[in-house]
Amino acid sequence: MYYVYILYSAEIDVYYKGFSTDVAQRLNHHLNGLHKFTSSVRDWRVVYIAPYQTKKEALVEEKRIKRLNRASIEKLIKG
Repeated sequence: MYYVYILYSAEIDVYYKGFSTDVAQRLNHHLNGLHKFTSSVRDWRVVYIAPYQTKKEALVEEKRIKRLNRASIEKLIKG
């Protein structure tokens, strides 16, 4: 199973979008400075997660989400 996720940092007021097979492990990487973009802050939290059967489906959805503007991201999160 693959997951598309969105993280949020209140400290810098930024959404980060990604995909993984293990969101908990990826969040741990983000929180511990193991990812360049997210290493500057340590308050990331998962605000959205969606499962996909294949890597291709997850990558297509991640790419779509990365093109969304902030208002659309917040609407997606609120469901």
